[in-house]
Amino acid sequence: MKHNVKAIRPFIGAQNFKCSADFYRDLGFEEVVLSPGFSLFKTGNLGFYLQDAYVKDWIDNTMIFLEVDDVTAFWDTLSALRLAEKYPGVKLVPVRTEHWGRECFVYDPSGILWHFGEFFTPEK
Repeated sequence: MKHNVKAIRPFIGAQNFKCSADFYRDLGFEEVVLSPGFSLFKTGNLGFYLQDAYVKDWIDNTMIFLEVDDVTAFWDTLSALRLAEKYPGVKLVPVRTEHWGRECFVYDPSGILWHFGEFFTPEK
């Protein structure tokens, strides 16, 4: 089955919606408020929905992978934001190399784990 797919947007929850919304704006996402406690956060054509909903088991098992073109440059920018100092519960894990590429990690204020990575380019 083929479709003209335009986007995929996961729904994520927030233990403290305002704190999480501030965090994602600081991270560089643009917020589009859709209703109280429900916003679209986007960068370019990519986005996700943040909702004022918290189910611990759901949040503790949510991971999102965002591919970037240069994970080292992304890490440098991310580190300069000092998010872990500004937001309780936020944790950053430096770049590491895997067999498929390189990635760094960020736990958001609610505990959602973000992977920011870059894939190795196959040699020709």
